[in-house]
Amino acid sequence: MANERNTWLQVSRYLELGVMLPAATFVGWLIGAGLDKWLHTTWLYLVGLIFGTVAGFVQLIRTILKAEKQ
Repeated sequence: MANERNTWLQVSRYLELGVMLPAATFVGWLIGAGLDKWLHTTWLYLVGLIFGTVAGFVQLIRTILKAEKQ
């Protein structure tokens, strides 16, 4: 039972790594596009895209460093 639990825990960590970066990038783009529509601009989606990508990489690095400590 404990071995099966460890396997599922490891699967969830890898799944988190695979979903984290695209999700953060999409959310950043979405926020930027919403601000573009609200403020009647055409460039804020790029800022949101960059911030989302950076946030995704930061979280990815934090997760990897946390996994290395264990």
